[in-house]
Amino acid sequence: MHRYLVALQLAFCLFPLVSSYTWSFTTTPQQCATLSLQISGSGSPPYSVLVIPYGPTPLPNNTEVRTIVYQQFDGSSTTTSFQLKYPSTSQFVAVVSDSTGFGSGGTSVAASVMSSSDSSCFNPNTTVTPDFPFNIYPTNQVVQCNASRLWWDPTQVEGTPSFQGVIPGGQSFSIPEGQITQVSNEGTGFSWIPSVREGSTLIVVAGDDRGLGTGGSGLYTVSQGIYPNSSCLTTTSPSSTIGSPAGGTYPTNASGAETTGGTSSSRTAIFNHLHDSKTNVGAIVGGVIGGLAALIILALAGFYFIRRRTAAKVTKERPVDLLQGDPEDDRDPTSNDLGNYYRPEPFLATEPTETSSMYGREEGGAGTVTSGSRYGTSDRRQSALGSFSDMRSATPDYEMGLTGSTTIPNSSRKSPMPRQLRPVNIIQHDDAGAADTVELPPAYTNIRKPDTN
Repeated sequence: MHRYLVALQLAFCLFPLVSSYTWSFTTTPQQCATLSLQISGSGSPPYSVLVIPYGPTPLPNNTEVRTIVYQQFDGSSTTTSFQLKYPSTSQFVAVVSDSTGFGSGGTSVAASVMSSSDSSCFNPNTTVTPDFPFNIYPTNQVVQCNASRLWWDPTQVEGTPSFQGVIPGGQSFSIPEGQITQVSNEGTGFSWIPSVREGSTLIVVAGDDRGLGTGGSGLYTVSQGIYPNSSCLTTTSPSSTIGSPAGGTYPTNASGAETTGGTSSSRTAIFNHLHDSKTNVGAIVGGVIGGLAALIILALAGFYFIRRRTAAKVTKERPVDLLQGDPEDDRDPTSNDLGNYYRPEPFLATEPTETSSMYGREEGGAGTVTSGSRYGTSDRRQSALGSFSDMRSATPDYEMGLTGSTTIPNSSRKSPMPRQLRPVNIIQHDDAGAADTVELPPAYTNIRKPDTN
């Protein structure tokens, strides 16, 4: 697409259109001096130029002495001249046309009138008026793609009015005339939908059978409106675009600064269309690249999170071998023996050092027990691994039902015996199979009570 556009542009440059032409000022615009224009290229005569006052009047008391000039070339002539009856430091816009349509030769930017010694061409104290006034509704507004009504007083018009749109330095066009209607308080007129891009500077010029511009002009800035609408716009819609304005070289301010131009509107329209197409292609390409970049970023982010989640899942589900996970285990891995950390060690407890009163009574011994005393001396026990305190505070020496004082032979007490250790079996739970249950030492509740009879 881009190559096609470039090739088309080169074709227009190397082989210009038959109807394309340019024009330029051949003299400097000066107050009350003669202004001359020349056509170059191949247009379709007869030619004409429309000179429209632009901006405020420089005269005191806001006196407007400028009128719209509609100058036609003679026959097929490519040159014309006329007196410019504009005061110095004022500005104007020129539009050149041929038989193919209004504004076909292009539109100049605002050109400035330079000073001169001649000031006899106008009366600085008298304001001029057009042959008929025109109005626009909404008042003093032109809104993009929103209907406006152009209307006039039919008693002041000769024939049917015509309207033109002029964009300084841009495109100029004829305003299409719709159905003529009568509206109360709005006279005779028609509705017009401005297909001009918002922000553009637009001059609306009115004329009748007496010529273009006889109805005066109005200067507007196209607005977007409260409810923006662009449904009427196309790639060829007029707008204030930056480019080479028509008219060649001429001053644009009172200091004499100049601008250059010379591109006819027909070629300008084509190049503007190509420029818009290139802009659209660039926007599309940029959008595609941005979309691809966003997709790549999303894909990388998704890959990262999926990879991270998968790694976490693998780590979480890795089986733990309780039997093979002992790094200090030097046993044969093929054997069924338990590792060092999983081999049970028996709990060793000492034998009681003092017998209960029940056993002493059975042996026939005697002893003395003080009333209210239920337990003997606290016992300290020691295992094979070291010394520790027994969690049980003492061994019961008397049964729960004994009261008062009782005399028991001293011989019933056993002599102190060396503390002996005995193995105590425990319950081992095997995670890999059934558990082996063994009997624990009997509880004190199983000790036979003595006969109290």
